[in-house]
Amino acid sequence: MTTAAATEFETVIGLEVHCQPITQSKMFCACSAEYSGAEPNTHVCPVCLGLPGVLPVINEEAIRLIVKTGLALNCEISGFSKFDRKNYPYPDLMKGYQVSQYDLPICHDGWLDVDVEGERTRVGITRVHMEEDTARLLHRTDPITGEGYSLIDINRSGTPLMEIVSEPDIRSPEEARAYLVSLRAILRAIDASRANMEEGNFRCDANISLRPRGQEVFGSKVEVKNMNSFRAVYEALVFEMARQASVLREGGDIPQETRGWDQDRQETVSQRSKEEANDYRYFPEPDLPPLALSRDFVEGVRAELPELPAARRERYLALGLSDFEASTLAEARDRSDFADAVAAALPFDPDRAAKLAANWVLGEVGRWANDHDAEVEQFPLEPGALAELIELAEGGTITGQVAKQVFDEMVECGKAAAAIVEEGGLAQVRESDELVAIVRQVIAENEKAVADYRGGKTAAIKRLLGGVMRETKGRANPQVAQELLARELDQ
Repeated sequence: MTTAAATEFETVIGLEVHCQPITQSKMFCACSAEYSGAEPNTHVCPVCLGLPGVLPVINEEAIRLIVKTGLALNCEISGFSKFDRKNYPYPDLMKGYQVSQYDLPICHDGWLDVDVEGERTRVGITRVHMEEDTARLLHRTDPITGEGYSLIDINRSGTPLMEIVSEPDIRSPEEARAYLVSLRAILRAIDASRANMEEGNFRCDANISLRPRGQEVFGSKVEVKNMNSFRAVYEALVFEMARQASVLREGGDIPQETRGWDQDRQETVSQRSKEEANDYRYFPEPDLPPLALSRDFVEGVRAELPELPAARRERYLALGLSDFEASTLAEARDRSDFADAVAAALPFDPDRAAKLAANWVLGEVGRWANDHDAEVEQFPLEPGALAELIELAEGGTITGQVAKQVFDEMVECGKAAAAIVEEGGLAQVRESDELVAIVRQVIAENEKAVADYRGGKTAAIKRLLGGVMRETKGRANPQVAQELLARELDQ
């Protein structure tokens, strides 16, 4: 949206996030909830097929995880809730209705703080409720006739699904993206969901409207669907802001509708008029009893909560880490836990240990994870092994350059850092006859750099230092080598 449009209108955004909790079985039957990669229609039974006469049974683990999620999002947990039938005809809905929750959700009235460019915003959480997922529609094209058709894979039907609904408190696409990043970090930190948009277990619909600045009444909202990445959510909201602003400036009305994000065309397209709650004809699910959660159950789940990302970030900032380091570590629990374990194994004061651990985990360990398309939890070295390497580098036994070489060899062969240094003769070369000889050799082979230095271009000594480091394969102490170079050159 242009600056003028941004000044003219206020954007109002609310997000509806669906995420799959990590359970072994489906929400109301014993079928496996792990449908990814399975042959179509193999994780099915009469319950998830929607056959007549079957009775669903509530998955207790799914309830525990939604309570855990609600507590992490500062929600009130209902002592009494119920399931409802949400009625709408669609090919991927096997029973012709979805078991969901309507007026009595399990979690309600929470909040999540998000940071955008140094400013903190509190986004209200209206509700977190549990429902069942639908089947998957697989769209195909006949290679002979060119006609389109659809297949149904029922494996996903009936898997548990948490819906997290925010208040319309978000005021920009940047805030929306920050909210999603923070929410994903929390879900992963508490082991409630893998929360991966690319895998489909973390899906987002956005409600967006514009209103003239200063107006209290909300504008007509548009729901945007089909966004499969944080970037797609951001781009769709940016487009929709500009589209609605253009319509309003020309005196038009924004119809309440559902639009889909077309990634290829980089625009939203109209799909259907937006349904109201009464269109779904909600009524209590007659085959499931009301859900009564005792205070002991809720408090037992609360006791399972780990340190949440926001608290981790504040702890890292207090230890002297930069905002980038603190935020990047805190957003991934496996990365954060590994850095904490490395720091605990280092024989330095807490601030220095935390800084060194962050540097290596975000640097070399992060490089390994990117190269192997893996998570830090799959990193092959124990925290203590990495701490030993850091200690060798910080103690001056090896140079920083050699430490990175040793790191790669440790990952490759699994040997301890000290053994690799000893076997490879990689210990740091300080002032010695060997180093003096190498310094004199480099000076003799680089007449131009020597002439530049002696002609007043003192920065030329860096070129000579680079030659010494190459000759020693990074084992020379840089400070000692530079002092020797200056001494030889100044004679």
